[in-house]
Amino acid sequence: MSENRCESTVKKAVIPAAGFGTRMFPATKAVKKEFLPIIDRTGRAKPIILAIVEEALSAGIEEVGIVVQKGDRTFFEDFFKTKPSPQLFHKLSQQNQDYSKYLQELGQRVTILTQDVQEGFGHAVFCAKEWVNNEPFLLLLGDHIYSSQTEISCARQLLDIYSQVQHSVIGLRVTPSDVIHHYGCAAGVWQEQDTILSVTQVYEKPDIEYARQHLSVEGLAEDLFLSMFGMYVLDPIIFDCLAEHINANFRERGEFQLTSCLDKLREFEGMAGYVVQGRCFDTGLPDVYRQTLIDFPISRGAIG
Repeated sequence: MSENRCESTVKKAVIPAAGFGTRMFPATKAVKKEFLPIIDRTGRAKPIILAIVEEALSAGIEEVGIVVQKGDRTFFEDFFKTKPSPQLFHKLSQQNQDYSKYLQELGQRVTILTQDVQEGFGHAVFCAKEWVNNEPFLLLLGDHIYSSQTEISCARQLLDIYSQVQHSVIGLRVTPSDVIHHYGCAAGVWQEQDTILSVTQVYEKPDIEYARQHLSVEGLAEDLFLSMFGMYVLDPIIFDCLAEHINANFRERGEFQLTSCLDKLREFEGMAGYVVQGRCFDTGLPDVYRQTLIDFPISRGAIG
């Protein structure tokens, strides 16, 4: 692995969006899960992927790379890069005409990247390696939207912690034991109680017994653990870890995963965990998507 440190300012965000959306079938037979609609706090209907891009840009990110399936590239580019037809544009309200112009400006900061073969979340992240260009980057999930409980956006909170600790940071949330098997989890020692964790282990989808034995964190109530929030700030060394697994064809559950590479990154350079002051909505699950449509518009939003 390269030990070269790169500049600490985070300018780029990566959003993997190349999955098949199997958990949302048959809706995803008609529309990509990233384009399912939500209603934001202003009452505007927008696709999920737009809310995620706006989360990144509002936090000060300058460029966003979205990793998509090769066959979906045109679809994403049409949304972010193509103006509405004149017939549609002139039917829009003045407010929506202004918003259409805003979308065109936003689209200039979006690059569409491709994952030619769907080989897992870790592989999708690896497909952004050349575009990231040896810089630290913000990683967001393509089916998660975020709502801050403070005036600072969730992404900005994580970027601020990265500036403070100067190595990779993973967003965390407190999660009960009955659902811990659905998530990647972390354990460690508090640097700042209940806020910043010095991570000692990252583990994917533990069962309750493993979590109780290895993933308990001092200060949390019994059977509460720290799971992934779906937001990361990573040094580019993560690509070395991913390349090792890909070159060795080391697969977990048939695919190249990110979590085990995060643990390697932790061993190599250290890693902080940050308990984000906000909520994360996993819109890739039908029940959660339904609740998101209710809760997201009324959840507290950050200024950015």
